[in-house]
Amino acid sequence: MSTLKEILNRRPVSATIRLTVPAGGARPAPPVGPALGQYRLNLMAFCKDFNARTQKYKPDTPMAVTITAFKDNTFEFTVKSPSVTWYIKKAAGVESGSGRPGHEVASTVTLKHVYEIAKIKQSDPYCQYMPLKSICKSIIGTANTMGIKVVEELE
Repeated sequence: MSTLKEILNRRPVSATIRLTVPAGGARPAPPVGPALGQYRLNLMAFCKDFNARTQKYKPDTPMAVTITAFKDNTFEFTVKSPSVTWYIKKAAGVESGSGRPGHEVASTVTLKHVYEIAKIKQSDPYCQYMPLKSICKSIIGTANTMGIKVVEELE
């Protein structure tokens, strides 16, 4: 429950913006510019902050970012790690999954790959309190729906 002081100090939110931006590649050009410009947010401040936060990732890694724009033209944003499907495609070495999952196998990944992806995803706010086993099961399910087979070891 929030206290009265917290409620009075809250800033009114004008919008919540969700974007996928390459790591270290935020520029005032589209898609970032038009999305933030319509709420009169400081584009350069966002680009500098985002690029600083994502410098530990390889360039062109797609990062999901949620920006909360306030009525006083200020903003806050959270950066999530890349999607599970992106990690699976990188581990499998394919551009896309199978056209007919369950019938055709596009590629294979090992349980070690799944475990490494789960360790990375465990730092996400959504998965923070989930056990590693549950995250692994979710990743295996995602791989199956992509037509990528999970094996114990590669032959």
